[in-house]
Amino acid sequence: MCSTLQSTYTRGREKWNNVTCLLLSLSLIGLHVGAKTAGSPVPVVVGCLNSVLPSLPSKSELCLQDLEQYASSYSGLMRIERLQFIADHCPQLRVEALKMALSFVQRTFNVDVYEEIHRKLSEATRELQNTPDAVPDGGIEPPPLDTAWVEATRKKALLKLEKLDTDLKNYKGNSIKESIRRGHDDLGDHYLDCGDLSNALKCYSRARDYCTSAKHVINMCLNVIKVSVYLQNWSHVLSYVSKAESTPEIAEQRGERDSQTQAILTKLKCAAGLAELAARKYKQAAKCFLLASFDHCDFPELLSPSNVAVYGGLCALATFDRQELQRNVISSSSFKLFLELEPQVRDIIFKFYESKYASCLKMLDEMKDNLLLDMYLAPHVRTLYTQIRNRALIQYFSPYVSADMHKMATAFNTTVAALEDELTQLILEGLINARIDSHSKILYARDVDQRSTTFEKSLLMGKEFQRRAKAMILRAAVLRNQIHVKSPPREGSQGELTPANSQSRMSTNM
Repeated sequence: MCSTLQSTYTRGREKWNNVTCLLLSLSLIGLHVGAKTAGSPVPVVVGCLNSVLPSLPSKSELCLQDLEQYASSYSGLMRIERLQFIADHCPQLRVEALKMALSFVQRTFNVDVYEEIHRKLSEATRELQNTPDAVPDGGIEPPPLDTAWVEATRKKALLKLEKLDTDLKNYKGNSIKESIRRGHDDLGDHYLDCGDLSNALKCYSRARDYCTSAKHVINMCLNVIKVSVYLQNWSHVLSYVSKAESTPEIAEQRGERDSQTQAILTKLKCAAGLAELAARKYKQAAKCFLLASFDHCDFPELLSPSNVAVYGGLCALATFDRQELQRNVISSSSFKLFLELEPQVRDIIFKFYESKYASCLKMLDEMKDNLLLDMYLAPHVRTLYTQIRNRALIQYFSPYVSADMHKMATAFNTTVAALEDELTQLILEGLINARIDSHSKILYARDVDQRSTTFEKSLLMGKEFQRRAKAMILRAAVLRNQIHVKSPPREGSQGELTPANSQSRMSTNM
């Protein structure tokens, strides 16, 4: 595990005695290194400390099994942002994550981010050098700032910008819409490669006026959505997802869709899911992710198929009832393929559905640290975990008239006192209709007069039917007597009834 850290912490593997001594000191800060045999690869489990997000624990055992493989699941700016997030929130992975980000950013024109990452890497290296037990025998030296690359890249970016701008002016002079649209897209791509997101968004948006087909509109929407996600402008994301879905190429297709349309829809649903997740609308987010097609999920600029499995699975677990969970997740042939990429999430969902709550919650705790290193999921982990636990408590008690809180505490791996606090909160919020016998530690369901409740529902339903019937009769009378209401003119004068004698005719006929 964590092969990207092996070169850092396992240099001089032949000096096994020195490594053994290092294990003892590193275990104090949550870093454990073990090996099967003296000559075998050394798996590493890294404990990460958090100082930024309040939801992250101060000390935890966390491992990204292969940081390099994780980063390869993304492309463009998303890879850089995710590596920077890991570096900011996991000190033990900071140096390796920043090195990868620095290496990748040099393939772009993003000079400002290169300088920022290099500064962070230098600081992280100095901090690591001040921790003798964590420094390998050869020491760690940050790569020098490549000033030659910085200057050369700035000049190349400026020259390319001037060329693209000149080309766009020529296209506008020729008044060829297709060329102008491509010119705006090329300019937007260049700004995005330079890290100038606001100008990239402007260029992609300007291409809209020169779209001549539904395919062009969809491409424009996807470009705007991508940049809006980077800017975390979630309302913009949802707006352009809606625009793309309303194009004839997608809206008019029914039944079986071709591969290209499925790929576009999957991208739109994934982007909408991210926006709903950011807005804390977890049920809507789950529905969006569940509509993604596994065979057409190729959107590395935003997220990976594994992200779809984790985001969709946890949001569904937190908000779906048993029927919805069984119908939309467990029995979903499409989403099952996503869950195969994340067997731990799959097992958690099945354990929850089988009412094995202790195992389910234990497995959730085991994967919590990895989730806290996901830049889009980290702010929601605590809320999602709370909702999943509350739903488990509600489902556990729902079939019973009374429940022994000692047995409940055992089932949920908690103490009776802590369980009582949780149940009290659920009762106050109206999620469990019960009362607690604090002396005997028994939870009793409140008696509900089902007969009276049924009568009340019937009366309310009857009143609703009566209201609808009156509305239908009124509408039929208006149509029969040809009553029309003119819309008021722009001067603001009031509408009038036509014909003039319509009121008298209506009263006569009725």
